[in-house]
Amino acid sequence: MRSVLVPLLAMLVIQAAGALSNLALPVMAPEAAPAFGLDASQIGLYTGIMYIGGSLSTLVSGGFVTRWGPIRVSQASLLLSAAGLLLIPPGIALLLPLSAFLIGLGYGPMTPASSHILARKSPPGSMSLIFSIKQTGVPAGFALAGSLIPVVVLAYGWQAGAFVSAAICIALAAVLQPIRAAYDDDRGAWRPFSISSVTGPLRLVVSHRPLRRMAIGSFAFASMQVGITAFLVTYLAESVGLGLVAAGTALSTAQAAAIVGRVGWGALADRTGAPRLLLALLAFGMSASTVAAALITTAWPFVAILAVCATLGATVIGWNGVALAETARQAPPGRVGEATGGVLCITFSGVIVGPPLLSLLVALTGDYVTGFLLLAAATAAVGIMFLTPEEPTPVPSLKESD
Repeated sequence: MRSVLVPLLAMLVIQAAGALSNLALPVMAPEAAPAFGLDASQIGLYTGIMYIGGSLSTLVSGGFVTRWGPIRVSQASLLLSAAGLLLIPPGIALLLPLSAFLIGLGYGPMTPASSHILARKSPPGSMSLIFSIKQTGVPAGFALAGSLIPVVVLAYGWQAGAFVSAAICIALAAVLQPIRAAYDDDRGAWRPFSISSVTGPLRLVVSHRPLRRMAIGSFAFASMQVGITAFLVTYLAESVGLGLVAAGTALSTAQAAAIVGRVGWGALADRTGAPRLLLALLAFGMSASTVAAALITTAWPFVAILAVCATLGATVIGWNGVALAETARQAPPGRVGEATGGVLCITFSGVIVGPPLLSLLVALTGDYVTGFLLLAAATAAVGIMFLTPEEPTPVPSLKESD
């Protein structure tokens, strides 16, 4: 177990830095949007572009991880994210799409890189727990964004929020260098680029019924997760009337609950042996808590708002570890990485659709309620899907995916 502690800590912190980069501009949006001549609700378009980059880089990252090693790929990912963040402070709206795309390119390879190293270093009996702990890096990064960035913005201006986030990514990339030799020790094999190497993971997911079900579920869950996360601060500040620090505190509360949820749900899935049932219950929990969030008003006590946000965090942001473990369980033998890459690509596609759709609905209706209720309906439908019996499915051969 001791041999996995260093790479686990490294991958957790990398995941946290990536999550911080993703949420930096959404958290700053109420203060930064006027400088770009934009409305804060349009941040969903930025998030959608970000995950276009993430979806593309996830599909092609496997060859780079094999060739250069997971630590080097993670360093490159952090520097790409930093480059995207440094395009925000000039306040030029035309740079925002490139900023989002670069941050997305950096975020995409982080999970495949971490899966590569942790699959090699984890004891077989503890792999689910270790992967769940690693996944807590995402809500930890979101919590850091919700607690740190508003304070920096109010003290030094919104540009400082972007500079601080970029500095964290650059510093972490440098800190990783001393451990590269130890954990990139299997690097060197290069697989030539081909169209089939990019489309193979997607063909596997589409042709394999249990994986296809996981992809559909993760598409809806990701739309919900990133949509709610990206809009929560703006929604609470603009529609409910909370101050920026109070809204950031609510976001941090959601992320803290997500950290507990990710580990707790993973342990519960292992103990009960019923991950699909748990995913169904999580889907219904997402739906109910999102409806509750849509009902928040200024008359609510702040502690009640925090309670709703904690429930959101535990469900809307807490599902990932269970879903990744179930994806690995459903994958054909020897094809876990390929299956994970294909499902993650579709997961990111949900993010590409969800936040821009929320932005559009806010523009059309003038409020966030319609978008929140639509997401709640989608996740409830996924819960029903996970409750339906799973039919036997033929296992695609390696030859069929070539």
